[in-house]
Amino acid sequence: MDIYHETHGKGDCRPLVLIHGALSGIGTSFGTILPSLAKTRRVIAVELQAHCHTPDVDRPLTVEHFAADVVELLDRLDVGRADVFGWSMGAAVALRLGTHHADRVGRLVLASVSFDEDGLHPGLLDGIQDLQPEHLHGSEFHEEYLRTAPDPAGWATLVTKMKVLDANLPRWTPDQVRTLAAPTMIVLGDADIVQPEHAVHMFRLLGGAVPGDLTGLPACRLAILPGTTHTTIPQRADWLAPMIDEFLTESNPDH
Repeated sequence: MDIYHETHGKGDCRPLVLIHGALSGIGTSFGTILPSLAKTRRVIAVELQAHCHTPDVDRPLTVEHFAADVVELLDRLDVGRADVFGWSMGAAVALRLGTHHADRVGRLVLASVSFDEDGLHPGLLDGIQDLQPEHLHGSEFHEEYLRTAPDPAGWATLVTKMKVLDANLPRWTPDQVRTLAAPTMIVLGDADIVQPEHAVHMFRLLGGAVPGDLTGLPACRLAILPGTTHTTIPQRADWLAPMIDEFLTESNPDH
């Protein structure tokens, strides 16, 4: 499969891979923040199977397949280990890379991620199977797809396949999260689709700060952005870019 990607910026530190959200692409997921991140490092922005520039193939859309494709892309680019920033579905792919391809990951930034569907607000996915492709016509995601996809008529198939993925969301056990080796930064909007309590729980599983422990900063970070919804997280570049840059640079042996 041809895996579309763009490379921006340069630098001696470990490259950063950007993985977009469902039905989205590089532009709608990272158009605002990408230039800031690329000021200090090499950034590799990828588009997953059936999304925007990357064509579809005859297989279902799964987080497992997406993660394997990212590893394949790193192999093609001769990148041994990379940091990864994923948003929404892309964060689930990044988490899968951290738990199942740990040797290819340096640090993780997971924006709007839950390790099981109980982390989402109750009822969030009710009615998702009634979603029709035309319901999204005119949205920024649909417009980006029409501009970039090799077959603009494939939108309906993409939406149909995504509904199957939504009905079979990936799940990690608390033990799998707890044993994640990569230092991880969790990002959430205070009006996000993921419950804040779930993000705090995940933060604790990853070895986040313990109340009363003033011995030092944990390897894991938690950032909850005020006045921010799920879809506006990618627009918070002024807040996120310096936080992400500091987190990725801290104690980076490849910097």
